Amino acid sequence: MESRLRVQGHPIQPMLVTFPFGLFVSAAVFDLADVAGGPAFLGEVGYWTAVAALVAAGLATVAGLVDLWDVRIGRANRTAVTFNLVNAVMAAMFLLTCLIRAHAPQRGATGGQLATELVALVVGAVGVGLGARLMQQSDRRRAAEPTGLDAFDGVHGATVEIARPRPF
Repeated sequence: MESRLRVQGHPIQPMLVTFPFGLFVSAAVFDLADVAGGPAFLGEVGYWTAVAALVAAGLATVAGLVDLWDVRIGRANRTAVTFNLVNAVMAAMFLLTCLIRAHAPQRGATGGQLATELVALVVGAVGVGLGARLMQQSDRRRAAEPTGLDAFDGVHGATVEIARPRPF
């Protein structure tokens, strides 16, 4: 899948996807510590970490939708759509727990909310596998392109670009 949003020729969306997943994992770790009897502020930190992850997931989703715009129907398209749907399900599960916790006085997680977050992380792990498959498919197509410092030869002007992908 060729990306329309790139920085120095590298797709932006795979870079953005790592932030929400890492933040969701961190939020679950803070909530696990809170539920296990740690200080109450860990639940608050877990909540705000999940909120930051939801913001990052929104940005990654926008970049993913822009990339999907020009993907031809086929195997890469199905994988990309599934990847984005799986990530949306993970984010929706965290959104649900955040909405429930938003009205709590201390915003700490309960055992049920932690279980929901852990299930969401398992769903997210499927998304990570799909993202890796997309990158492998993209790498096969780009194998003939220069890599390393040679890729920067001839780079002039803006380093961030929005361009139509090359035809398959």
